Amino acid sequence: MPRPSRKVCLTLWITLTAVAQNTQPTPKSYNCFHTATPIEIDGKLDDPAWKKADWTTDFVDIEGAAKPQPRFRTRVKMLWDDQYLYIAAELQEPDVKATLTQHDSVIFHDNDFEVFIKPLPNTESYYEFEMNALNTGWDLYLNKPYNKHGKADNSWDIPGLKTAVAIQGTLNDFRDEDHGWTLEIAYPWQAFQSRQEVPPPHAGTVWRINFSRVEWKAGQPREDNWVWSPQGVINMHVPEQWGYLHFRDAKQSDAK
Repeated sequence: MPRPSRKVCLTLWITLTAVAQNTQPTPKSYNCFHTATPIEIDGKLDDPAWKKADWTTDFVDIEGAAKPQPRFRTRVKMLWDDQYLYIAAELQEPDVKATLTQHDSVIFHDNDFEVFIKPLPNTESYYEFEMNALNTGWDLYLNKPYNKHGKADNSWDIPGLKTAVAIQGTLNDFRDEDHGWTLEIAYPWQAFQSRQEVPPPHAGTVWRINFSRVEWKAGQPREDNWVWSPQGVINMHVPEQWGYLHFRDAKQSDAK
C-alpha cells in the first residue's frame, strides 16, 4: 500500500489541529464586585456581603461537557476590597473526610479544593493553592506550566493568607450522611510580591483564574476532577483555558 504524500500528511495534520482547537471549551468569565464591608473568614458564608455576589456556574468534569456531570455540586463566589480577594466555595459531599494535617502536604491525596491564579496574564507564571476539609493548605508558585518545563516552588508561602472551613455534618464519620463543607479564602494583595511585582487590581483589571475539586471514590483507581472552567484535557496546568476574573466596582444597588 503506497504511503501518503507529505502534502496529504500536512493537510491532515492541519485539519486535525483545527478540529482540536475548535473543540476546546470556551473559558468562563466572572464579574467580581468590590465590597465596602470586609468578610469575616470563618467558612460559614453568612456575611451579608456574600448575598451581593453571584455564584459561578456549577463545576463540570475537567474535560468538559462530553463527560458525565459530577456526582456532587460545587460552586464558587468572589468579592474584593482594598486588601483582599475573597473566595467562597460550597461543596456538596455526603461523607466529608480529610486526613492530611501537615502544611504543604500533597493535599489532592485527600478530597480537596484548589485555586489557580494568574494575576499577570501576559506572563507564563502563576500560583496554586489547595486545601482540604481540615483546613490544611498547600501553596506553590510555578514559573511556567509543567508542559513547558516549569518547576513548582513549594517554598512560596502566602503571607497574610486567611482560610477557614465549616462542615455541614460530621468530619470523618461514615455512619451519618453529611450535607457538605463550605470554605472561605482571603488572598492579600501582597501575597505574590516575593515572586513577582503584582499591582493591586482596580475596576477593569482582568486576571485569569480557575478552580478544581478533586474527589476520590471507593473502588475507583483514579480521582475525579471537577472544575469551574473546563480544561478540555485532564490537566489543570493549561492557563489558556482558565476563566477570566473581571474586577468591577460595587454593584449599583450597593453603591447607593
